[in-house]
Amino acid sequence: MKAVICGANGAMGKLIDASLGCETVGRVSIDGENNVPKTFEELGKVEADVVIDFSHHTAVADVLNYAKGIGAAAVIGTTGHTPEEKELIFAAAREIPVFFSGNMSLGIAVLCRLAKDAARYFPDADIEIVEVHHNRKVDAPSGTALMLFNSIKEVRPEATANCGRAGEGKRTKDEIGISALRMGSVVGVHEVHIHTGTQHLTLKHEAVTRAMLADGAVDAARFMVGQGVGLYNMENMLG
Repeated sequence: MKAVICGANGAMGKLIDASLGCETVGRVSIDGENNVPKTFEELGKVEADVVIDFSHHTAVADVLNYAKGIGAAAVIGTTGHTPEEKELIFAAAREIPVFFSGNMSLGIAVLCRLAKDAARYFPDADIEIVEVHHNRKVDAPSGTALMLFNSIKEVRPEATANCGRAGEGKRTKDEIGISALRMGSVVGVHEVHIHTGTQHLTLKHEAVTRAMLADGAVDAARFMVGQGVGLYNMENMLG
């Protein structure tokens, strides 16, 4: 596999680069440090199977255009995309293979599946999602929390998200609360609370190091090599 990394000088980019080793054939980082090109124009066209993006959601248009230009798949590991940016991703998936996930962890993919199953088994239970991240994270709720909500919504199509509950008013039957905590250097904790009134089930995933995301991104990149045009996610990779 040959890969181009966007955001190569960032914490995640460096971990992915180290994992790929000689399979990295191109790097882009807006800071230009370590003699890394600041833009895809500076990098120029290279022969690659996949472009891995762990920069910032605002770079998604450039990432997708570059991937389309060299005929490569794209792995989008950033979160916080605007509706317009998401539309760019969906449109690109009609031209090239695109892997798009709010979290690159295999453990989170399993948690999403378990949360969906639990919601199916307890159709009348109250469900709440809590996520905790470091104090430098800029988007809330996390892309992973939204992934969990959307997984549950597959079996509860009437569900609505209540992000950061505040003010007066009773909890509605169909709402799923999503709470975001920001503190210290927490890598990432996600909990799904399912309460029936007689029992309380808690599903939890805790990220120990960010290296798990790098491992997942590399696994996703390898999975995308040879895939046809379309939109892929962790569920597809799980099979």
